[in-house]
Amino acid sequence: MSVSTNDYISQRRGDILTTGEMSSAVGVALQVAGIDEKQCRNIPQECRKQVANNIGIDDEQRMSALSELWLQEALAMDQKINEGALAEDVLNAYLESARHAYAYLFLTQRSPNERALEDRQTQVRDYYNFAVQQTVTRTFNHHQQRLQESIDPQGQFAITANNWSIHGQLNEVRLAEHQKIPEQLIPASSLTFKGLRNQYRRDGIGAELVAVSAKRVVNKNSREEAFSETPFPAITAVLRFSGDTLEEVLNTQEVELLGFDPYKRNSVRLAGNQVPLAANFTSGYGLWLARSGFAKQSLLTLVGRGEVLEKPRVYLMQPYDPRRRVIIMLHGLASSPEAWINVANEVLGDETLRKNYQVWQVYYPTNAPLAFNQHEIRKAIKETLKAFDPEGQNRASQDVVLIGHSMGGVLARLLTSDSGDNFWEPIVKTYNLEGERKEKARKKLHNYAWFKPMPEVSRAVFIAAPHRGTPFAENRFSRWFAGLVKLPVSMLGRITEIAQLLVDPSSANAAPLTRPLNSISNLSDQDPFVRLAADLPIAEHVPYHSIIGNDTPDLSLQLSSDGVVPYSSSHLAGAQSEKVIRSWHSVQETPAAIVEVRRILHEHLHDTNGVSYVD
Repeated sequence: MSVSTNDYISQRRGDILTTGEMSSAVGVALQVAGIDEKQCRNIPQECRKQVANNIGIDDEQRMSALSELWLQEALAMDQKINEGALAEDVLNAYLESARHAYAYLFLTQRSPNERALEDRQTQVRDYYNFAVQQTVTRTFNHHQQRLQESIDPQGQFAITANNWSIHGQLNEVRLAEHQKIPEQLIPASSLTFKGLRNQYRRDGIGAELVAVSAKRVVNKNSREEAFSETPFPAITAVLRFSGDTLEEVLNTQEVELLGFDPYKRNSVRLAGNQVPLAANFTSGYGLWLARSGFAKQSLLTLVGRGEVLEKPRVYLMQPYDPRRRVIIMLHGLASSPEAWINVANEVLGDETLRKNYQVWQVYYPTNAPLAFNQHEIRKAIKETLKAFDPEGQNRASQDVVLIGHSMGGVLARLLTSDSGDNFWEPIVKTYNLEGERKEKARKKLHNYAWFKPMPEVSRAVFIAAPHRGTPFAENRFSRWFAGLVKLPVSMLGRITEIAQLLVDPSSANAAPLTRPLNSISNLSDQDPFVRLAADLPIAEHVPYHSIIGNDTPDLSLQLSSDGVVPYSSSHLAGAQSEKVIRSWHSVQETPAAIVEVRRILHEHLHDTNGVSYVD
C-alpha cells in the first residue's frame, strides 16, 4: 500500500506541537513501558511516572518522551486556565518540559552533534524552545513587579515561583531609556508583518522574543533628544538548569534564565556544549515599523497636521553596538523610515552585513527647505555619535555609509559636499548685501550657507536623487500642493528673520523672495539652491554610487525618467558605479536595487578592511 507524502511526513515528524497529537516516538516508548496511550491521556501523572521509572527505556527515549508528555500537559492546562487551572501549575509544566528536553539534549550519552541528522532531536529542541518561550513570557508578564524589585545594577535577579527558584541575568540585553527589564516580552513567532517580503532568523537553541520597553516608537517625553534606540530589541532567552549530571538536573528546582542580544552573540554554552543561539532578526524591526505610525504621519506633517515634526531624529534599529559600522538611511519627500522597509530588512538578513553594520534611520520634516534639513540632520547625526562615543574612537564612529532616496539623496550629497562660498556669493549679489546688513545676514545664514563634508562618512549611495531638481515640482499640481505645505512654527520664525534681512524694503531695486521656502519648491529644477548645489564638489575620500529608476524604457537613457526625476538629474559624473533599473521613482524597494545596495555595502566593507567579528 502506497503512503502519500503528507502522511509520510506526518508519521515521521508529527508531534504535539505540529499536529496536536503525540509523536510516534512517544507511542513507541509507551508500548515498551506497557502503557496504553488512551490511559496516558486520562491519567497523565501516572503515565509520566511509569515512563520515568521503566528500565526498558533508555535515557534518550525517556527524556524526550517526558518532555513531550509534560508539554502536552502544559498545553492542555493552558486552554483551561480560565476554567480554574492555576497559572503556577501551567508554568511548572512548561518548566518540566524544558527541563527534560534540556536533559535529553545535553546530558544523555550521545552529544547533540552525534544526533545532528535525527528528526527526534529537532523535535525535542523545539519542545525546549517553546517551553522556554512560554516560561519566560509568563515569568515576565506575571511577576514583573517582583523582577523589577529584585534586579540589581548588573542585571541579575532572583524570584521564586511554584517551588522553583528562577534566577538569572539580563546584562547582555540593552534596553532603551536605560530600563532594567522589559515591560513585556512578545514571542517573535506570534508576529506577522505586512509589506516585509522576508523574515530572517537563525536556527538554534533558545526562545526568540521581542523585548518591549515602550508602547510607541516616538516617546513624547524624549523628543528633545537627537536619537532614539529601538524600544523593541530582539532578544533570545535560554534556561540553564542547575546540575552537571542527568540525575542532578532531574532533581533540581533551580533554573537560570539568561537573555542575549542575538546580534552580538551567535552561540551559547550549555552543559559543556557550545550550541548555536536561535535568533529572529526581523521581528523587532517589524514591530518598530508597525508601532511607529510613520505611514499616517509622514503626509500629515508635510501640511502641518498630526504630530508636528519640528526637527530630525535618528532612530537606531538595534541597540547601539560600538563594534559595528553605521548605515544611515534618509527617506524622501512626504515619506518616512517606512520607505526602507525591505532595504533595511534585507541588510539585516545578510549575515556578513549583519555582523559588521548597524542600521540607523533619520526621520526628518520633509516640509523644510534643504538648507535647514541638511544642517539639522548633520547636527542630529553628530549628537548621536557623540552620545555613544564621546571620543570618536569606536568602529561605529568611522566609515559611516549614507543611503538617500529622492530628496534624501540630495541631502546625503549635501552632507558629503563642500559648499565654499557657492551659496553666499549669489545671495550677496542678488540681495545687494552690504555693510551691517551683510554681516547680520552672514551670521544668520552661517549654518545654512556654509558646510563641509562630514568626516565620519566614507561612502554614499544616491537613489533616484534629483541632484539638479525636477520639472515635476513645476507642474500645476505640485505648485498647488507646495502652497499647502506648512512649516513648523519654530522654523517659520527663523525663515522670517532671514527674509527680513535679505529683502531691503528701503531699496528701490530690492529683490523679493519670489518662491516659497519649502521642500517642494526646493526640488524644482528652477530653484536657485538646488541648481547651485548640483555643482558642489563631493569629498575626495567619499566614493559614491547612483541607483536610478527608468520608467520610460522606450526613450534613450539621456532622455529617460523614473516618472518623477529625469535621468539627467540623477546622473552624477564620477560615480564609482551607476545602476539603472526598470522602475518608477520608488526604485529603492525593487529587488534589483536591494541587491545593488547589498553589493555596495560588501564592497565598502572590503575597501575599509572591515573584518567580521564573532563572539
